[in-house]
Amino acid sequence: MDPQELISKQSHTTQARSLAKTFTWRVFASADTFLLGWLVTGNMAMGGSIATLEVLTKVVLYYLHERGWARVKWGVK
Repeated sequence: MDPQELISKQSHTTQARSLAKTFTWRVFASADTFLLGWLVTGNMAMGGSIATLEVLTKVVLYYLHERGWARVKWGVK
């Protein structure tokens, strides 16, 4: 059995669902980071730079986190 198929069967989630959740979450989280960066620095460009760097790292981290949880049976019926 394909490892991805095994993960999907164990958790009832697919990679496509994890990716969709990753990107929709990033829209909200990045807007928050941008606003906080702008408020703290008083500079809109700096807020944008902080939000951009954060997106590059957090998309990967969230996806890995989501797929890791897909392997955990706890709480899945």
